[in-house]
Amino acid sequence: MAGPFAKKLAEKFDEEIRFFKGWIDGPKAVGAILPTSSVTARRMASVVNPHSGLPVLELGPGTGVITRAILQRGVKPESLYCVEYSEDFARRLCADLPDINIIQGDAFDLDSTLGNHRDVVFDSVICAVPLLNFPLEKRLALLEDLLRRIPEGRPVMQITYSPLPAIPAGRGKYVVEPYDFVIRNVPPARLWVYKRGHS
Repeated sequence: MAGPFAKKLAEKFDEEIRFFKGWIDGPKAVGAILPTSSVTARRMASVVNPHSGLPVLELGPGTGVITRAILQRGVKPESLYCVEYSEDFARRLCADLPDINIIQGDAFDLDSTLGNHRDVVFDSVICAVPLLNFPLEKRLALLEDLLRRIPEGRPVMQITYSPLPAIPAGRGKYVVEPYDFVIRNVPPARLWVYKRGHS
């Protein structure tokens, strides 16, 4: 009979196969060929303030690695809103994490995607959308939209696999700061924090 370690290994393998299939089916919508590592997920979730009384917005949850790290941070499931473009990933997330708010839709059109929740103020935004796959104008518009949905001083956390931020400084009323470089990720990941302000 398989022990707990073998079961966990099988679950991880299943998650990686699903993620890789998602990448094959839509490489523009999935930024890496493997899910985000748990180390990276915890670092991304570390900017969330679970005591703010505000919900958290996650964009591009994929297989839910970062989603689980946000929950482990202390955010209540009903206070987590996840926008996932892939119907397959969204359906699986709904089955795996039925108590959180999974919304299948386009992160670049949040007013329509969030529907009745379009006016919600969020504590912070955790974003794993592969922004470098999109034109800079579209990235800038997304960032401006996200910053207006969170209080001043709160962060938009973005993961990228480039040495430079996906949205460079000097293009608008925001500041960007490097947050971490995680080697224990495939590929190694760079984390960036965006806040309202002047660069």
